[in-house]
Amino acid sequence: MTDTNRSILGFDFGKKSIGVAIGQEVTGTAAPLPALPAKDGIPNWNTIEAIYAEWQPSVVVVGLPLNMDGSTQHLTFAAKKFGNRLHNKFKVPVESYDERLTTADA
Repeated sequence: MTDTNRSILGFDFGKKSIGVAIGQEVTGTAAPLPALPAKDGIPNWNTIEAIYAEWQPSVVVVGLPLNMDGSTQHLTFAAKKFGNRLHNKFKVPVESYDERLTTADA
């Protein structure tokens, strides 16, 4: 049986700003949190630590920016690196999510 009561923390990586949202799997809902300023993709890690402490996510999702043809771009590698840092620092599973057309879906 899978746990359907997971909280999911989502990050939309950017070089100047990192979007954040928290979701609940059981209700299928998500809500935005304040975006985090970043300097060349580097956030204030203390702020992220506070977000993890407050929301205690079961899993973290990092949006993976790909070109429309599915190929990678410079930001794709930076987002993957950010996800790796999150996993190494907080020891919570991190998954990447293809974010092509997600703005249109929203």
